Formats: sequence, C-alpha cells, structure tokens
Amino acid sequence: MTGDGPERLDAQVRGRVQGVYFRAFVQRHAASLGLHGWARNLPDGSTVEVVAEGPRGSLVSLLEQLRKGPPGSRVDVVEESWQAAEGLGGPFRVR
Repeated sequence: MTGDGPERLDAQVRGRVQGVYFRAFVQRHAASLGLHGWARNLPDGSTVEVVAEGPRGSLVSLLEQLRKGPPGSRVDVVEESWQAAEGLGGPFRVR
C-alpha cells in the first residue's frame, strides 16, 4: 500500500516485550504521531500485537520504534503487514 489515504499497520512484536511497559511505550509514540488503534499482550507471554492507522509516514515512524522498544525490553522480531485503513477512531489505547 502506498496510497495517499490512511493505512493500517498490523504488527506482532516478539521478544521480551511483556512486563516491561512496552504497550505504554507504543501508546505514547502512537499518540504523539496522531495515530489511532491499540496494543495488547497476546497470551503466549512473549508477543505484543499492535494495530495502528494513519498516514504511512507516521506508521513507518511507529514501526521504527517498535523495532527498538523501551529500555528493559528485547525485540527479537517484528512481523508486519499493511492494509487499507478500516476507520479505527478515538485515541490510541492499550488493551
């Protein structure tokens, strides 16, 4: 996807990303970029799922932060996929 309209980034971040304020880190960066969506822990204990919508450039900036993570985290892999935005509204939130 490279259109002019909003896009959707679906990412699964694996590593030491639960219990290290990773979701709050994502929320802070996503909110500063004006993105909509959410981040949540998956039940496997080592994955955070991130769904974000907004301009491609802002999503790419968020993706760069996902690959770094906050202090105390360890990001092993980030799997990403791109789609057209579905119209997620409201502020970016932690689930």
